[in-house]
Amino acid sequence: MARNKHPEETVNLILSTAFRLFMKKGYEHTSVQDIIDQLGGLSKGAIYHHFKSKEDILVAVTDRMTAESNQMLAVIRDRSDLNGKEKLKAIFKESINRPVQNDIFTVAPDFHNNPRLLFSLLHDTIDHAAPKYILPIIEQGISDGSIETDYPEQLAELILLAANVWLNPMIFDSSEEESHRKFMVFSQMMQGFGLNVVDEEMLARLKELTSIYSIRKTSSR
Repeated sequence: MARNKHPEETVNLILSTAFRLFMKKGYEHTSVQDIIDQLGGLSKGAIYHHFKSKEDILVAVTDRMTAESNQMLAVIRDRSDLNGKEKLKAIFKESINRPVQNDIFTVAPDFHNNPRLLFSLLHDTIDHAAPKYILPIIEQGISDGSIETDYPEQLAELILLAANVWLNPMIFDSSEEESHRKFMVFSQMMQGFGLNVVDEEMLARLKELTSIYSIRKTSSR
């Protein structure tokens, strides 16, 4: 393989190869050497020039997978035909229903053995997702009367931490039954804030994603 590729092409090749191997073998059973072996002569040094570790590669793979979906979430946030409460429901539905979630739950590593990735998820939730997508919606809801809270920033963080972390079976290795119980509590919590923004369709989708993760984890043992 020619070695005079532009950096962007090299990064795309590494990420495409890593994604394919993660999907086929699972993250835990894919080594950096496995990725190198599929790169047609690209050296280990070329990989480490762009990525410090396999975890960094996974983060980049996930970022690339979710970039288009995040753009769709921004579109919902900026819609002018929905009030704040309606946008919050739409953004939850879009987040859980987007097809890329199937790939994420298939590729996903065991967070118990990857504290760095777990910290990255928490950091992204608090510093990026909550202020960029949820907070503007809550602030709009306060203005249009569809959402009532004196603490919009904290509510935005609480909602996403519960949805992205506590409800995430990849973090707590939850069974379908455990995920169901958590979802029902999450639904009750949201209703307590006057936000009936989750429904049975979302519950069914959560069960589906939990099943995908369970199958992947069982097959990787």
